[in-house]
Amino acid sequence: MISRQFLRSIHTNYVLGSKKTLLSKLRKKTGYTFVNCKKALEINDNDVEKAEVWLKEQAQTQGWTQAVKLQSRVTTQGLVAMITNNSHGALVEINCETDFVARNKKFHDLAEIILSAVLKHGMTMKQSSLVNRTLLYAESINELHATDGKSLGDHSALTIGTVGENINIRRALCMSVQPGVHLYGCTHPTPVNPVPSSFGRYGALVALKSEERKDVLGMQLCQHVIGMNPVKVGDPKVDEPNDNTDDEAVMLYQEFLLDPSMSVQQLLQSEQAEILDFVRFEMGETLENRQTLDSVETCG
Repeated sequence: MISRQFLRSIHTNYVLGSKKTLLSKLRKKTGYTFVNCKKALEINDNDVEKAEVWLKEQAQTQGWTQAVKLQSRVTTQGLVAMITNNSHGALVEINCETDFVARNKKFHDLAEIILSAVLKHGMTMKQSSLVNRTLLYAESINELHATDGKSLGDHSALTIGTVGENINIRRALCMSVQPGVHLYGCTHPTPVNPVPSSFGRYGALVALKSEERKDVLGMQLCQHVIGMNPVKVGDPKVDEPNDNTDDEAVMLYQEFLLDPSMSVQQLLQSEQAEILDFVRFEMGETLENRQTLDSVETCG
């Protein structure tokens, strides 16, 4: 006969083995520590889904607490993130304290969440012109919601709690174009995995009017915007070229970055294309005329 002690031993080993499996599953799914996952399972009667929700709520609370403590700490590092689809694009600048965190996967995951929410917000904006811009600052960005229903402020706090550094979603810009206008974007340094989204210290969007897409030209013009930092596209009817090409700030009259033997204007004429608008973000740059409220700019 099988003894009761033997049966109890089998039952105990089964229960312990089952708990270890649940614990391993929860840790792998959430990435939280052994101690926290064990506590979550105990509180929620070994229900993995409830334990996961509890862990995220705890992390969120701790993240907000830490965010408040760290909010006065200076954020001089970070990245510029960019995303585009056929007719919409977004640039976001996110700051942190150290370059180490700027390269951290959790920080990049946050950037992806922010980009997605900003792009979605831009796609809801009314298009009244060929090119439409919407500029957002931290107050408005933090109120946007990600696909999981949480605000970007919540996601930012959660990441702060994870990486232990202050994080500041500094600014974002949405751009949309009408049919016949094509939108291109890039970041620098060039990422390993480029479009539709990429990260760097610089980012640019260019709205190009042409009969068909010109992906190579569009990318080259984005690189030119990043490298040459023009202040505006320029209008030949109004703007005169600078006598010193090294000091030229109007994009049309600048020497083309990838072929200084021609100007951007000459390049566009040969390609039968027209630049309607561009935007350039540089991580940490001084923001002139900063507005406390969202600003909306359009190009017709």
